Amino acid sequence: MEPHNVTNPVTEFVLLGFNHSLKIQQFLFMIFFIVYLMTCLGNITILTTIITDYHMHRPMYFFLANLALTDITESSVNTPILLSGLLSQNKTVPFKECILHMFFFHFIGGAHIFLLAVMAGDRYVAIHKPLQYLTITNRKVCVGLVAGSWAGGFIHSATQIALLLPLPYCGPNTLDNFHCDVPQVLKVASIDTYMTELLMVSNGGLLLIIIFVLLHISYTVILVKIRRQVTKGKHKALSTCMAQIMAISITFIPGIFIYARPFKTFELDKVASIFFTVLVPVLNPTVYTLRNTEMKKAIRRLVSVLRRKGNSLTPC
Repeated sequence: MEPHNVTNPVTEFVLLGFNHSLKIQQFLFMIFFIVYLMTCLGNITILTTIITDYHMHRPMYFFLANLALTDITESSVNTPILLSGLLSQNKTVPFKECILHMFFFHFIGGAHIFLLAVMAGDRYVAIHKPLQYLTITNRKVCVGLVAGSWAGGFIHSATQIALLLPLPYCGPNTLDNFHCDVPQVLKVASIDTYMTELLMVSNGGLLLIIIFVLLHISYTVILVKIRRQVTKGKHKALSTCMAQIMAISITFIPGIFIYARPFKTFELDKVASIFFTVLVPVLNPTVYTLRNTEMKKAIRRLVSVLRRKGNSLTPC
């Protein structure tokens, strides 16, 4: 499909994707397909474990289950497009489908970011007010915080789309990425987008930086509190906080690189996009299961139950 260079309104975008040989793209397809399967398997395991194991029916794991849900849905929004582009020669996306993709991508991604902030607040209350923890983080509060996270993601995404839709798109229509995203679409608008870029950066990048800094300050305070005052369960608390710091860092740093600067093209943009959209969802379950002893025990209990049920169904 030739790029659109006339003055008619753009009806589709051409994704440049990865311009490698067929063998390399087939190899990348296998790698990313395996990563996608691992993402779904890991996060579905977390969801199933938390839902079925009554030991996990606590605020921290309620938030973790919702985080796993965002990982599954975000990966499912982006990875199929990446896989399709690696095998297909026709890398075109209809205009409306591109807009819809960006809406869901930023909606889920925004909810994910706010959930990480909620989880940091949960750990802060657990460490600083352990006796009042269950009273403060009651069911109503937890549901409200999760609902607020999804609402925050919706508002963030709706704002992005509201800024993009009024712009005229008359060509060119090539997007230098493997999926539709705000920086690339904004660049092909047919008018000067300087002010829109500033609004986009403040709505996305600046918000990421502020939350990232606040979260690290929060976790620093928590870690100092644990080291100085907590005696019982100290190693468990430290392990949980370190796992969440890792999850925050691998999520925010690529996002800040992409969205917290003027939308100019850099060679590392696609690498950051891959990390942010494909690899982060598979790293989160790894971080939380390998660094959380309680979660590992719960998964072992689930596997044990499934084995017993399997054995009971085996004919004599």
